[in-house]
Amino acid sequence: MKCPFCRIGDFAVIDTRSQDNSFPIRRRRVCNQCQRRVWTREQIEVVPLKVVKKDESREPFDPNKLRRGLEKACYKRPLSSDQLESVIRQVESEIYSHYFGEVPAAVIGDMVMKRLRALDQVAYVRFASVYREFKDANDFVQEVRPMLAKGKARNAKKRR
Repeated sequence: MKCPFCRIGDFAVIDTRSQDNSFPIRRRRVCNQCQRRVWTREQIEVVPLKVVKKDESREPFDPNKLRRGLEKACYKRPLSSDQLESVIRQVESEIYSHYFGEVPAAVIGDMVMKRLRALDQVAYVRFASVYREFKDANDFVQEVRPMLAKGKARNAKKRR
């Protein structure tokens, strides 16, 4: 950081103070050229995460929108609100750890579907029907067929 007074020297930090981990952080600086001292304040600026939709439009990531979609898919299903909140936290955490600035909507949908499939198959199919825009019953059958095959394989193992 250049000195605003002499415009030649660089400011060096000689003291940092933070009050109970709150922001802004205050730093005492001194110019290595003119020796003037100043306090500066630093504040973290969070870049909001944007969701890139299918039509290439962008909107801010909203966990509440994700919650509403999950609640619709899980309506009258034996899933607790804690389980839904856990899915939301897991997805949100994964998004923020792997993406900066923008995340495709398809990635979010896939993350949710992966977790819903493990929790409740009916809720999974409901969510998939909206997310993948099923047009007719054949779309449902194609989505459910792999789950039915796994169920038959498990039942066959149990009988042995």
